[in-house]
Amino acid sequence: MYVVLLNYTAPIEEIDLALPDHAEWLNKQYEHGHFLASGRRNPRIGGVIISRPMSRGKLDAILASDPFSVQHLARYEVIEFSPTKTAPELRALNEAVVH
Repeated sequence: MYVVLLNYTAPIEEIDLALPDHAEWLNKQYEHGHFLASGRRNPRIGGVIISRPMSRGKLDAILASDPFSVQHLARYEVIEFSPTKTAPELRALNEAVVH
């Protein structure tokens, strides 16, 4: 499982222009079951994505297809972690990760 921190590298005006394409890309990732949560960072310097477990290579390929990446508008910091405790609502996901 991964937490991805996006850090904008372009002015917010450029980010806003690419935002509809980025949102469409996010929707596709949810449809494919790759992402669990995403949203803006506060202050608005980037975003956060929490992905389902997958290979690092697959995640890197997915991130490379993000319009923010394609247009060189953001950098990505990828943090891999293995959840050892989860809220009851996420227990099924944790069981999938642990076993």
